[in-house]
Amino acid sequence: MKKLFLPLFLAVFTASIVAASAVTPVPPGNRNAEQPPIPGASTHRTQATNTTFQAKYRKVYALLANDAKLRGKIKQAAATYGISPLHIAGAIVGEHTYNVDAYDRLQTYYVKAISYLSSKLTFAYGGEDISDFVQRPQFASCAGKSDSYALWTCRERVWNSAFRGKTVGGKSFPDNRFGAVFFQPYYAGQTFGLGQLNPLTALQMSDLVHKVSGLPRLDVGDPNQVYKTIMDPDLTLNYVAATLKKSIDAYRSIAGFDISQNPGITATLYNVGNPDQRAYALKAENDKRRAAGEPEKLPEENYYGWLVNDKLTELQALF
Repeated sequence: MKKLFLPLFLAVFTASIVAASAVTPVPPGNRNAEQPPIPGASTHRTQATNTTFQAKYRKVYALLANDAKLRGKIKQAAATYGISPLHIAGAIVGEHTYNVDAYDRLQTYYVKAISYLSSKLTFAYGGEDISDFVQRPQFASCAGKSDSYALWTCRERVWNSAFRGKTVGGKSFPDNRFGAVFFQPYYAGQTFGLGQLNPLTALQMSDLVHKVSGLPRLDVGDPNQVYKTIMDPDLTLNYVAATLKKSIDAYRSIAGFDISQNPGITATLYNVGNPDQRAYALKAENDKRRAAGEPEKLPEENYYGWLVNDKLTELQALF
């Protein structure tokens, strides 16, 4: 037994080194020479408010540049989750350039957060509360998931396969995202706060934020508290950081890429969501490429992440 132990140890140790070295660093900068196409919805929304993407970028940049306390909060959240503050800044800049205008002052976000405690919100569709909806038999496969990320990711997957765009039990469901149908009580496409988080994303990150930051877990039965958390900068930055950290970890462990040095890639994933699913898709594509003797494909930025990388020198100057 003693003679077998050393070779076995060396084999395991060597395998761990090979696994670690298999992670490919994604260099800084954009893979695309020109910005990928910006979705029409974002363009129309910006035109409707009589502004431009450049003006919206300058506005959110000014919010970051003029508020040292905000930059301090971003740096603290980044340090807590072991990521660069540029990832958080990139997500905030992307959201407020292509989604909604930033408020001029951080204080406005605190005021908005308090306001959500005074109105009665519900997470429901067609009169069916989300807490009842996820008790349907189609969600039985998710029942054993104890982690909030695994649980709500599973439920989102079931929504896409069993309900999205279909009629189930005589009730028709929209061909739309889970987060848009059940988790936006005012209007579709609604996200809020400094990080423009969707409530579904916040619910997915609840356990990680509880573990790392010690914040109370979110309860899907208390939508008001979920929205307050999203709107309050002192709370939401933890969720933004956790979401970005989850993407970095997923691409490392699933696809074999280290994206921690490319805020444009993490901003892209923050924008499109589902990092696990996208990492598995990239891994499958690269497995085929390797089998065919072709070079592997690096993760690429979308229009949103392209802007972040393009403006990275300006963002670095802030931090």
